[in-house]
Formats: sequence, structure tokens, C-alpha cells
Amino acid sequence: MGKKKSLSSKQKESAVRKKPRIDSTLLSTITENPAWQVGCMDIDGPWGWKTIDQEFFFEQILPKVQNFEKMKWTEILGRNNHEVKIWQIGKKAQKRLSELKLDDNEVLVSLRLTGPQRLWGIKYKSIFQILWWDPEHQVYPIKQK
Repeated sequence: MGKKKSLSSKQKESAVRKKPRIDSTLLSTITENPAWQVGCMDIDGPWGWKTIDQEFFFEQILPKVQNFEKMKWTEILGRNNHEVKIWQIGKKAQKRLSELKLDDNEVLVSLRLTGPQRLWGIKYKSIFQILWWDPEHQVYPIKQK
């Protein structure tokens, strides 16, 4: 076994003062409130918005989205609202992303509305680009134990 080299006092002092580099844009956006974009909203796909009931949208979905607006991303992202890597979502969802030419993203964000109901999108800085309405948790199916 080799002998461990001990750090000089100058090296120790330097190590204490060093801080990891953090992208300042990531820090600034995580402490911001979300903004919403609908430009990549999927209208016709399996989780498309075309078939959603108008009354349901205004009574169930919109109030939850409005509530998210009052929160910072640090408060939103956690156990029930989280990023999901593209390779983790279902094959059907991956195929739909490819059809929409959005498969160059590494992650999607899932926002829980109720029980299995999810709002899916792409987070770019503080902006949530709304993509899908997933009422039955099919985009990212959970294996039952």
C-alpha cells in the first residue's frame, strides 16, 4: 500500500476557499416562478389537448396551473413533480416525441395534478412548455408491485 501525501497548509487553505462552478442561469431560474408556453402543445396525439372537455379544463386543470404560478420552481419540483429522462418514458411517448421532432430533449417534466393525472412539458429556464395532458399516467407508466 502506498503512503498518502498530506496537503500543505497553503493547499488546505486553497481547498477551503474553492467553490464549484455553478451555471448562474440554472440558479436564477430555479428560484423563479414558472411561465407557460403553448407553442409545442400536442393537439392530436394520444395525450393531445383536442379531446379535453372544456369544463374539465377550466374547473380542474387551469386552477392547478394558476396555483403553480404562485410557486417557485424550487417549491414545485420534488417528489410528485419531477424531471423524467426521455429514455425512461414509455415507447409510445418516445415515438410521439420523435413524430413531433422534440426528441432532441434529454428530459421532460411531469407535474402532478391529481392522482394519476399529469401535465407534461419541457422546462427551458423558468418556462414550462406545455406538451401533453396525461390523465391516466400512461406517458411514464409505473410498474405495479
